[in-house]
Amino acid sequence: MTEITPLDPSLNLRGVTPADANAVAGLIYAVCEADGDTTVADTPEDLLHQWEEDGFNPETDAFLVETPEGEVVGFEVLSNEKDFVHYATDGYVHPNFQKRGIGSALLQRVEVRAREMMKSANPELRVYLQSTFDGKDEPGKELHINMGYEFIRYFWRMEINLTEKPPMPEFPAGIELRPFNKETDAQLLWQADNEAFSEHWGTHDSTFEEWCFWKFERPEFDPTLWFIAWDGDQIAGFTQNRYRNGIGWVGTLGVLKPWRKMGLGLALLQHAFGRFYARDTKTIGLGVDASNTTGATRLYQRAGMRVASEFVTYEKELRPGKEMESAKKRV
Repeated sequence: MTEITPLDPSLNLRGVTPADANAVAGLIYAVCEADGDTTVADTPEDLLHQWEEDGFNPETDAFLVETPEGEVVGFEVLSNEKDFVHYATDGYVHPNFQKRGIGSALLQRVEVRAREMMKSANPELRVYLQSTFDGKDEPGKELHINMGYEFIRYFWRMEINLTEKPPMPEFPAGIELRPFNKETDAQLLWQADNEAFSEHWGTHDSTFEEWCFWKFERPEFDPTLWFIAWDGDQIAGFTQNRYRNGIGWVGTLGVLKPWRKMGLGLALLQHAFGRFYARDTKTIGLGVDASNTTGATRLYQRAGMRVASEFVTYEKELRPGKEMESAKKRV
């Protein structure tokens, strides 16, 4: 096991304030650019929205490393994904400041914070911390292993580049597609969202307040890109789309169990493609668990999408115990 590099004493590690959003976003973009995929970078507006989540405090739950001149060269954020039991961290080190102990110092700091917060967890439950990063980051993998993390999952960003108008979707008989109406559909769609993803790895039922925060209050929310497939008065499936760093983004596509294996998922996806194409957006992406058990990856490949980037998730157990049933927000 390689020795952990201590933080360069010329660098300063501190908590984050909203005034840091532009600098942190610049760092994230530089790292994503070096990794070859800037579509997943957070904008300053994205960061400020995330930092407004109920219960989150950037000064205690996010950390940055800066040079004596004030340049932000490292950033790590810790999120309490579920009930102080499941934590997630997301970190970045500027490509020009590698091997100066930044990554290890940030991971150590978020673990200290997570152990402080886990005092509020159910004492019977297992507590763990997950970190997801670009699969090409070999030094990142080595660092996580050296700090006690183990690989657990691959995730893909898939993409299609339309060169012509996509095919018209064919919806199953009896299914009617309608635009999303926030006033009348929000509660029903929240319930359908929870139900559609209840069996997915790492998910948990969100409260209506959590769901509204991550769906409606994000800067790029566009209700004209949301659609619901109805079977009478029941929601059979839905797609929640938006723009993300200049490309179309299928944020959430769900089909409820009674309507699966009928072609509804493909129809919803093709409809989304068509709406983006009509807005002169030819590149469309989405994120997916590479080991998805509902056939989502096969569906996306059948629709013409390819794997554009691969990400890896590593996990560190902070305390053994009983497994909780579910654990991760979907955004």
